[in-house]
Amino acid sequence: MTQPSSRHLPARKRIALVAHDNKKKDLIDWAYYNRTVLARHELLATGTTGRLLTEALDRPVKCLHSGPLGGDLEIGALIAEGKIDVLIFFWDPMEAQPHDPDIKALLRIGVVWNILIACDRSTADFLLTSPLMQDEYEAKLPDYSEYTGRKMR
Repeated sequence: MTQPSSRHLPARKRIALVAHDNKKKDLIDWAYYNRTVLARHELLATGTTGRLLTEALDRPVKCLHSGPLGGDLEIGALIAEGKIDVLIFFWDPMEAQPHDPDIKALLRIGVVWNILIACDRSTADFLLTSPLMQDEYEAKLPDYSEYTGRKMR
């Protein structure tokens, strides 16, 4: 199977929102501040974060499993399927998480598929206010044929 060289991002992006417990308030505050822009996009989130966002934004947010129960992996699978365009992940660098391998896998798959990723408020602000965020965009995909074409020894 030939890997596509690019991926089309529609003007209405599919945004996954994730936050560790110590960062949930920061993400909710950020989302509320940016509620007008976020209203133009489809929102998905892991467990509790999704419920809190639905309440704060007074709009539907598709809720997946909680992160430790597989929500991070669910989002990773949606990224690999081309069903998520943006990942806003306010993670806590000062607190070890029991599902750290899942978190690393999520960030890795986001980079593999060249999606937009913000892990802090400043980056999320710049990403959301980019003129490219409101338009269609053709994201170039890295060529991994060297890796996928290798033969096992």
